[in-house]
Amino acid sequence: MKLFYSFVLTCVFTFSGAAQDTFSIIAVDPMTGEVGSAGASCVNGVGAAGIIDIITDIIPGRGGVNSQAYVCVPNINLQNAIARMDMGDSPSEVIDWLINNDACSSQGFNPEFRQYGVADFDMSGNPRTAGFTGSMADDYKEDRQGPTYSIQGNILLDQTVIDNMENNFNNTSGTLADKLMAAMQGANFPGADQRCLSAGTSSTTAYLLVFKADDDPNDPYLRLNVGQQPPGTEPITILQQLYDNFLTVPEHKISGKIKLFPNPVSDLLTLSVNDGLIIKNIEILDANGKILLNLSKMDKAETRFKIPVASLSNGIYFIKVKTSEGITTLKFVKR
Repeated sequence: MKLFYSFVLTCVFTFSGAAQDTFSIIAVDPMTGEVGSAGASCVNGVGAAGIIDIITDIIPGRGGVNSQAYVCVPNINLQNAIARMDMGDSPSEVIDWLINNDACSSQGFNPEFRQYGVADFDMSGNPRTAGFTGSMADDYKEDRQGPTYSIQGNILLDQTVIDNMENNFNNTSGTLADKLMAAMQGANFPGADQRCLSAGTSSTTAYLLVFKADDDPNDPYLRLNVGQQPPGTEPITILQQLYDNFLTVPEHKISGKIKLFPNPVSDLLTLSVNDGLIIKNIEILDANGKILLNLSKMDKAETRFKIPVASLSNGIYFIKVKTSEGITTLKFVKR
């Protein structure tokens, strides 16, 4: 199931130049290979577009970057960060490069006005995170990392915003999307972004974005965007409503009918399927989504398939299985 939804206003505004964007989270899920981002800000002039396409970008199956505080639109530093990630830089290397090569004219190409959060998978499928908050970003400001996430904010009411987001993320079970939505609810109080305190809301615009490992970069599994709202209307509450609606849409699940073992694997991977489930096609993809093996035109009702993987380098891989009941993707580790 994929959902692309925007909650928009009837009036559309133009937005260019520089912006200050506040609290966000970028995170990965080592169990599923998902990468996700969520954030909100008290900005005016963004209209229906919100900030989703300004402050965040994701490489499915690899990682993502949030770039906020003083930014250029288009966000050239974000574009450069994703390019460096795609070239193989780790999160800390991405940030080091950005600090030394700031490309945004806002505030005179000074990286001390920027704020970044980065999360990705290394070539073995292990999560990595890093963050940066420039000394000239507006207070209260902080970035905070955990094993799978980076939370960052500026122009915050106080440290409570980061504390609540982190606690909610860590204490919520379920999918990555569940955890990201919970993190956003941690900041759902007036003045989370100081500029919205008088309006009685946390922010004016919010978003939630999740990519599965094998998603097309232009076709995320989940994209919820709440455009700019009028004073007194809480965008995180609307975001929650959109997410609740998303969860009520039935998703055809077949992953429970397919098992992979051993996992981790060294030489021969076994795919076991329930009786009656016909396998039509099997693909093995690397962590960047590149197809390494394609077993097509199968149409077999066999219950076990042996797949040689000894030639693969150690790391995380995904097996995409097309069946008579639909398509599912599972993860395995080669050691």
